[in-house]
Amino acid sequence: MGKNLLFVCATGIATSTAVTEKVMEFLKEKNMNDVNYSQTNVASVQQNSDDADLIVSTTKIPYELETPVINGLALITGVGEEKVLNAIYDQLKGE
Repeated sequence: MGKNLLFVCATGIATSTAVTEKVMEFLKEKNMNDVNYSQTNVASVQQNSDDADLIVSTTKIPYELETPVINGLALITGVGEEKVLNAIYDQLKGE
């Protein structure tokens, strides 16, 4: 059963790409290979989050969403990165 991850940043391009690479690499190391992902900008997150099991965002999402959101900013700054990666893994594993 595959999981769907949605990566969100202000534009949907720059920071979410860097975060996507880190997260997908980490999940692969943990042998979690059935994860699909997409990227979007914060303006489109409501329309694009229906299928997502988890959202990883580097920007504040100004809406209430059904989908759990993990702040991925640490994956850009490198501070607390391991904690965020483990939180993502636990969230995906736990469902």
